[in-house]
Amino acid sequence: MNALCLEKGRLARSKAGRDAGRLCVVVEVLDENFVLACDGRLRTLDRPKKKRKKHLQPLPARLDAVAEGRRLEDHQLRQWIREEEEKLVQV
Repeated sequence: MNALCLEKGRLARSKAGRDAGRLCVVVEVLDENFVLACDGRLRTLDRPKKKRKKHLQPLPARLDAVAEGRRLEDHQLRQWIREEEEKLVQV
């Protein structure tokens, strides 16, 4: 089984909480249960949201800049999420 994992830079959809249904990017894996996620708008890169992995659905897209540890701005993150969301809607 080739399941997607919640790794650094992975796009994910929130399944639970106030942000249910919103897309975010995993910016750090804390342990086997928790990750830090940002969306660039409500949760900026300066203050990521701590989320349980079971409350996130990993998606195929991956942002290499975050995975490699390069510095991004919130507007770049929002733009990338918006572009990936449009691709998901078209499929």
